[in-house]
Amino acid sequence: MTQPQFLLQPLSAAILVAILPSSVFAVDDVQPKKMAPIVVTAQDTLSNGLVIQADPKQPIQPVPATDGADYLKSIMGFNQIKNGGTNGDVTFRGMFGSRIKILTDGTENLGACPARMDAPTSYINPESYDRITVIKGPQTVQYANTGSAATVIFSREPEHLSADKSYRGQASVLIGSYGRLDHNVEAAVGDETKYMRVNANRSESNSYKDGDNQKVPSAWERWNTDLALGWTPDQDTWVELKAGKGDGEAMYAGRDMDGSQFARESLGLHLEKRHLTEHIQKLEGQVDYSYNSHVMDNYTLRTPPMTHNMMTHQMEPNPASMEVTRRTLNARMAMTSQWDKFSLISGVDMQQNHRGGDMKSSMMNMPMSTDMKFYSYGAFGELTYQLNPQHQLVTGARLDQVKIDALKLNDDRSETLPSAFIRLENQHPNHAAKSYIGLGYVERVPDYWELFSTAHGNTGMSKPTFNDLNTEKTLQLDLGYQQQYGALSLWTSAYAGLIDDYILMSYHNHPNTGGHGHGSSFSAGAKNVDATIAGAEAGIGYQISDRLQTDLSAMYAWGENTTTNKALPQIAPLEARLNLRYVTDKYSLGALWRVVAKQDRYSLNQGNIAGYDTGESKAFNTLSLNASYQILKDVDLAIGVDNVLDKAYAEHLNKLGSAGFGYAANQQFNNIGRNYWARVSMKF
Repeated sequence: MTQPQFLLQPLSAAILVAILPSSVFAVDDVQPKKMAPIVVTAQDTLSNGLVIQADPKQPIQPVPATDGADYLKSIMGFNQIKNGGTNGDVTFRGMFGSRIKILTDGTENLGACPARMDAPTSYINPESYDRITVIKGPQTVQYANTGSAATVIFSREPEHLSADKSYRGQASVLIGSYGRLDHNVEAAVGDETKYMRVNANRSESNSYKDGDNQKVPSAWERWNTDLALGWTPDQDTWVELKAGKGDGEAMYAGRDMDGSQFARESLGLHLEKRHLTEHIQKLEGQVDYSYNSHVMDNYTLRTPPMTHNMMTHQMEPNPASMEVTRRTLNARMAMTSQWDKFSLISGVDMQQNHRGGDMKSSMMNMPMSTDMKFYSYGAFGELTYQLNPQHQLVTGARLDQVKIDALKLNDDRSETLPSAFIRLENQHPNHAAKSYIGLGYVERVPDYWELFSTAHGNTGMSKPTFNDLNTEKTLQLDLGYQQQYGALSLWTSAYAGLIDDYILMSYHNHPNTGGHGHGSSFSAGAKNVDATIAGAEAGIGYQISDRLQTDLSAMYAWGENTTTNKALPQIAPLEARLNLRYVTDKYSLGALWRVVAKQDRYSLNQGNIAGYDTGESKAFNTLSLNASYQILKDVDLAIGVDNVLDKAYAEHLNKLGSAGFGYAANQQFNNIGRNYWARVSMKF
């Protein structure tokens, strides 16, 4: 993989210079005082626990994230189906895939691999963004094809520079065990009316060892560069043109092929105008294009398997590869209106995406061709009504018209998808308490991975039709409570849902299918069942003293296939996290104890397109330690040790290890053992 090396020596040198003793530069006591940095081990909740916001530029524990899924797993409610060291796939409350809406700056960037080697989060570097927002459940309709489980938005803020401060920037370098090395830099220059911003990053690591000192194939390299040009002729107008490019490679312990290319190209134009009239507060529009080209093969990062050549009667290497592409065009326009006690966000959006691929091996050479075209057009409205100073009602509805052309099956389908919600929010001023209760409904069309699953569908046919799966219909109740009482704080968010025509993936031997990306004839088929889901996330914190604080959080998800009265698969078990933090003006010390119960609710050989249940998983717990120190006013150091006790463990959602790396047929690969890391960050 060809990678730019411009980040390495210049950025490392700049940060090393920046952390020299302060006497080399200015007198430190004339600078404004800044509190000590901290390593994030828990996220703040907003809007009564319904919304979570996180700052991805802060270091987190476990070791700072390599991609979007890596960061999200640190937020309560999220888990990760791991492939190896990077590019896992997230679940939220046991839900997977397109039930979780992943957006970057308000637009969707989809992967193309038929087995989701390149999940949407694979193309996201969290530190390049200013904020991560998670909206739980079907409690917003502002984005196309609403996520029934959650909506996740990685967003950047417009620049606000001036003649007095015509530039700003921040950079970080992270080193860790097993050759981990990350570089991130963000810089902006401009004035009151224009700016240019560059985000660039590079990350690499060798394969790690687990707690039994066994090597787990998991090495990766990746880089991303994004450029934005902004125009702000007045305080109410913002126009931004942006472009990006990236690539990477990753070795996968849990797959029969590795990812040798994760090429990304993107181009977007965003506009925003505020205070147009007394009642029209904001008008915003955007158009975004992305092109992802992913290559998977069994020879770039590993030794290809041997096969018997019928002509020579000898065993010979059998290299194989597949390139898959996804071109996506998104457009959105929204208007925010306000009058009296009402506020309304209304708009329209559209998406078109084309998916294609090829396949090459010693026995075949299928040329690149487009196999699916997807079209979506939608309209939405989200209304907030202030009932009184303590209560507000939020409600919304949207309608999506979707058409999917399956070119390789010579078939198509069209769907009209309604979604809506209503929510009551309370704020009790005398008790610093907030609460909400909401009811949401979403209809979801089967996504690419479900529609192109290899076998049987609802009818049991060996060759299913493209319309064999019904749309999935979710009706979910969400409620939550949050309170601050002196040194004590607590929050909880719970849910219960009924899902008609839940799309379930079942794995069987399908000798005539060839696996379609799963590497064998043991492959997935989708069918509809009915399901019930429920669960909660909760946390309690206590300020023991001015400097010592602690918090305890837990999450639990439950699901039942009511058609067969079996557990829903691929749901992570009960988990709790205990944090203890000591914070002074210059430094902080922290400990994170993660405790995960065994999962005895499973459904053998059922799951999703990325994984399936293989049996009961074992309980485990890990201890991690961290510290941070403010070296200079704008230079911070953070260090950490993950899995201090070097325990050998596997998550319930970890994939089975690949036989090509010597794993047994029913053996999961383990997570990383003891892991040391250090991160230096600076602002300028």
